[in-house]
Amino acid sequence: MARINLLDTRTTSFGDLIGNGKIYRVPLFQRDYSWKQEHWEDLWQDILVLYDNPKTSHYMGALVLQGTGSSDKEFKIIDGQQRLATLSILAIAIIDKIQRLVEQEKDPGNNKDRQEILKRTYLSDKDPRSLRYSSKLLLNENNNDFYQSNLINLREPRNIRNLSKSNQLLWQAFRYFSEQLDQLQTVINDGEELATFLTDTVAKRLLFIQINVEDELNAYTVFETLNARGVELSSTDLLKNYLFSLFKGPDDLSEAQRQWRRITSIVEMQKFPEFLRYYLSLTNTRVRRERLFKLVRQSVKDNQQAFDLLDQLENYSSLFVALGNSNDEFWRDNSDNRQYVRELELFRVKQAYPSIFAAYEKFTEKDFTRLLKLVVIISFRYTVVSSLNPNELEKIYNKIAISINNEEITTPRQVFDRLRPVYVSDKKFKQDFSLLAIPTNGRKKKLARYLLWKLEKDASNREIPEDSFSIEHILPESPSEEWRKDLTDSQIEDMVYRLGNLTPLEPGINRDVGNSGYSQKKDQYQKSAYTLSQKILAEDWTPDTIARRQEALANRAIYIWKADFPLDTQ
Repeated sequence: MARINLLDTRTTSFGDLIGNGKIYRVPLFQRDYSWKQEHWEDLWQDILVLYDNPKTSHYMGALVLQGTGSSDKEFKIIDGQQRLATLSILAIAIIDKIQRLVEQEKDPGNNKDRQEILKRTYLSDKDPRSLRYSSKLLLNENNNDFYQSNLINLREPRNIRNLSKSNQLLWQAFRYFSEQLDQLQTVINDGEELATFLTDTVAKRLLFIQINVEDELNAYTVFETLNARGVELSSTDLLKNYLFSLFKGPDDLSEAQRQWRRITSIVEMQKFPEFLRYYLSLTNTRVRRERLFKLVRQSVKDNQQAFDLLDQLENYSSLFVALGNSNDEFWRDNSDNRQYVRELELFRVKQAYPSIFAAYEKFTEKDFTRLLKLVVIISFRYTVVSSLNPNELEKIYNKIAISINNEEITTPRQVFDRLRPVYVSDKKFKQDFSLLAIPTNGRKKKLARYLLWKLEKDASNREIPEDSFSIEHILPESPSEEWRKDLTDSQIEDMVYRLGNLTPLEPGINRDVGNSGYSQKKDQYQKSAYTLSQKILAEDWTPDTIARRQEALANRAIYIWKADFPLDTQ
């Protein structure tokens, strides 16, 4: 493990930090203010405990700072901006309460002096030209103007709704602490008590572990391993911050920010780590979510490499989103691709994403479609019917993705050769399919409908809409006494969701038959336009009847869900 060079590690209070004449700057590319009421409430409750117990202290977690190099009085905040910003807002709310006392002519002289001292200590002195206060804490590019112009100068925004979400949160934090102070009857009407509350409780007894680091690499190494209190930065934020730190010029940084916004407008932030993991699997084996940042940092060292990564992520972003949505415009021009993606959605299969990423870039359009179909067949046999360990699929698809990316694999046939170990044999597939039972509620209902749709298309040799039929349980889910005379509760439980007990049926006929006995149902099935239902001709509906019917369906399933490539052995 690389050695982390720390310039300084100490325990320090909020008052020591903010009152020592130093400036703390949130890097322009850091995330916006994001604390919400649940976080303000937690902080306020901690402060109230301190107020009620004067001899106690409370640790706020680690604060990671990096010197700017140009001055020993200015630091970049690598981790801790949410906490420092919130405490600064609390200080502003207290100073505002003292200002209100001045306006109410309550000890105006002393309270005005208190207000000025607290502003100089916790905010900043006035600029001699503009006579405006500027903060010792400088927020990021999206929050700093509002923070300086409105909060530091105690100016209410004209239209809160027009503010960005993060600036609304800043203002809401100020209003929250202002309301909480109003309820603190022991201090709210006394300027001296308000000042004491800030200087003795908030500033002295809220403690941080201050970690100063000497360079960006050490800063982000420390940052990655910390689990500080607050809204923790995800691997997405961590990656963004690291990449942006590599861009030295303002033009490069602005272009990178624009590109990042384009990517994250396509890929939802909560899905970004998943997306990044699949992308990194094009060149790395066994990529784990917790190693994402380390992998990027190992391979991306300068601004050109950072731009290359952003280009690649932008290139794959639309495909990633479209793989999770068969109705995406991405598939508009290829109905086969749309159908295969819909099936992968239904199966909830994502292990093949890296291979699909690679094939989309390296294969012809026709071969890409053949690959999607192959992934569907493998997934259906391996995961849906035989319920085998999906981890094995992930390992193989990862290796295939790397080989496609390196152009060692150039055809779907070569992909299939690599997938042979996980291509479930016809014998096992038939055995497992013959025992398949699918509850017809929730997500599983869509799977049952899909199976009947595919089997009916095969049986009737015609196209039918997948949503054109109802799912008929031949043995009803709620069987009548007529059914129960010949079947035990255990048999009913075992039979009702077996695939052999299901058939497609017109909604009207389905309503008519209800939970009638088998003899009445059988006559109605002959009126159906669906071939699977017309073929239900058995004299009685028993466990053996269902087993025989399902075995016959399994014989057809072998060919419906079969790879296009011949096998040497089966």
